[in-house]
Amino acid sequence: RLAKEAKEKWQPWQQEKFPEMFNPENYISGRACDHYHLYEQDFDIAKKLGHNAHRFSIEWSRIEPEQGKFNEKEIEHYRKVILALKKRGIEPFVTLWHWTNPLWIRDIGGWENKKTVKYFLRYARKIVENYGDLVKFWTPLNEPGTYIGLSYIKGTQPPGIKNIFRANKVFGNIIIAYRTTYKLIHSFRKDAQVGVSHYTTYRIPLGNFFWNGLLIKFLDYITSGRFIKRIKNNIDFLGIQYYRPEFVKLKLGGQWAWILDKPDIAPKDSLANDLSWGISPEGMYKVLKRITKYKLPIYITECGLADAADVNRGEFIKKHLFWLSRAMNGGVNVRGFFYWSLLDNFEFVEVRGFWPRFGLVEVNYKTLERKIRPSALQYAKICKTNELIL
Repeated sequence: RLAKEAKEKWQPWQQEKFPEMFNPENYISGRACDHYHLYEQDFDIAKKLGHNAHRFSIEWSRIEPEQGKFNEKEIEHYRKVILALKKRGIEPFVTLWHWTNPLWIRDIGGWENKKTVKYFLRYARKIVENYGDLVKFWTPLNEPGTYIGLSYIKGTQPPGIKNIFRANKVFGNIIIAYRTTYKLIHSFRKDAQVGVSHYTTYRIPLGNFFWNGLLIKFLDYITSGRFIKRIKNNIDFLGIQYYRPEFVKLKLGGQWAWILDKPDIAPKDSLANDLSWGISPEGMYKVLKRITKYKLPIYITECGLADAADVNRGEFIKKHLFWLSRAMNGGVNVRGFFYWSLLDNFEFVEVRGFWPRFGLVEVNYKTLERKIRPSALQYAKICKTNELIL
């Protein structure tokens, strides 16, 4: 019933904004890779590949499909997922919120409503009460800055709003939600490690003009620095998600165009992937050096490549790990690296659909067959030996 109701409420908006998404071969997510039912098989693969940690999120709407009504079957499901990881010697890194909200949260105005903070804390308490004995590493929020930017400034993601004042209200409520959840988790488990995952990028000015440099500093501040500053007393580690460089210049005219122009197609001398994103392994090094000022342990919580033919992924991983090791040798306190992703997945942002193939493991979406890609074996060798040979 709830799934049907969600479809009825969101599909008209989706069809108006993105009519191309209704091609069922590529854009209807459905069961996707069906990790929900095949997690044991997938974790066997992760263990075989030498992974010692796995990052995943818990779906709030599964746990609390209706306000105040918790689904004990789903709570038990996620406990089984966590136990399956522990059984294989894989450390769970748990994210409580990766942008999706229950339908009833949408109906009260989402994160614009201060009540959502209270309800999120109630949900978080339920999770920590049930899994706090098994989970040490927690990320209450995934890429809050990206969520606000896409959902409340650019309007390309539900609820599709373009209003800086409403975006700022959401920002304030999300800050409170993070702080209170941080304290909640530590009240249950003193040795817990609680942090936030931020989208980060190496921004490159297009054109040698001083205002482009100022623009880059401004963008770095509003996309991550402002948030980190507001939670500086409630954070144990910083998660960064790095995929690509962004090419920036000041451009007048059009809503928000005065703030940013970042071409999706990189300059010709920049290697690109299936999405025409630029690739800059050295850019990750520069980002890491920049964020050492926060004096926090760092985890690379996402870094990956869409490469259906699996031609460049192996080199992509090795080159990023080379620059990661260089940063560590230079004093940057990096504790871990998570490749995005273990499996091919349904992408929601920008590209939307099944066609971008990020997985170390190829998924046949019709048969759900898993096939380990050659790049996964290259990465496995690095994981198992802790050695990088270029």
